[in-house]
Amino acid sequence: MTLSRETLGLLLGTIGVIIFGVTLPMTRIAVISLDPVFVTAGRASLAGLVALVVLLTLRKSMPRGRDFVTLVVGALFTIIGFPGFTGFAMRLVPASHGGVVLGILPLAVAMFAALASGERPSRGFWISALIGAALVVGFSLRDGGGGFGVGDLLLIGAVLSAAAGYTAFAKLTRTRPGWEVVSWAVVIGLPVTLPLAYLSAPLDFHAVPLAHWGAFLYLGLMSQYIGFFFWNAGLAMGGQARVSQTQLLQTFVTLACAALINGERVDLWTWAFAIAVVAVVLIGRRTRIERVTRPS
Repeated sequence: MTLSRETLGLLLGTIGVIIFGVTLPMTRIAVISLDPVFVTAGRASLAGLVALVVLLTLRKSMPRGRDFVTLVVGALFTIIGFPGFTGFAMRLVPASHGGVVLGILPLAVAMFAALASGERPSRGFWISALIGAALVVGFSLRDGGGGFGVGDLLLIGAVLSAAAGYTAFAKLTRTRPGWEVVSWAVVIGLPVTLPLAYLSAPLDFHAVPLAHWGAFLYLGLMSQYIGFFFWNAGLAMGGQARVSQTQLLQTFVTLACAALINGERVDLWTWAFAIAVVAVVLIGRRTRIERVTRPS
C-alpha cells in the first residue's frame, strides 16, 4: 500500500508533535539532578554540534544580512528563552500542569505571526484568545490553590518566547527549508551555549542517574533538533493548513506522558481544561484574519 504525499506529510507531522509532546516530561526528569541552566545550554550545544556536522556535510551557506539578524532573534527565543523558562518551571510545577498552560501556544503563534505580517486578527480571534487565556489562568489558579505561582509566570514566558521565535523563523522558511533554519539557529548559538554548558555542568557526572542523562539526551537530540525534521517535512509534504492541526494533539501527548513517564496523577479536571483549551485554539485558528490595508 502506497501512502499519498498528503497522508505521509500528516504522518510525519504527527510524529514531530509526539516528539515535542514528550519534551516537558523529559525536562521534568532532567532537572531533578541537573541544573536548569545546564539543561538549557547543554541541549542546545548537543543539537548545535550535530547540526554543524550536517550543515558542513551538505555545504549549506549561512543566512546573511537581515536574514542573519532574524536568525539570531529566533535563536535567542527558541534555544535560550523557551528551554530556559520550561527548565526552571519544571522544578516548580508538574509536567501535566505545563502541558495545559502550553496548550495555548498555537494561538499565541498565530497572533504573533498575524501582527508581524501586517495582518489584523478578527474580533472572533481576539475573543478566542481571551477565553483561552482565561482558561489557562483559571486552571493555574485551581492547580495552585488559588494562587498564580512563579511556575506559571515561567510557563507564560515560555509561550511568548516560542511564539516570538517561531514567528522569526517563519520569515526565513520562505527561502530556506525549515530544518536548515533550525540547524543554523543552534549552530550560531554555540559560542554562547557551549561555555554556558561547561560552566553549569555537574561536578560529578557519575552522580547523575542514567535516566536523567537519557532525558537530557532526548531533549538535545529529539526535542531541540530531530523533531523539527519530522515537523517541517510534514508541513512541506502535507500542506501547512492540514498538518498544523496535528499540533493540537501535543497537549494530550504531554498529559499522557506525564502520567506514564513521570507517574503524575492527571485528574478529570486537568483533562477537561486541556480539552477546553485545545477547542478554543482550534476555533481561534479558524477565525478570519484580515490583512491591514496600508495607505500608499
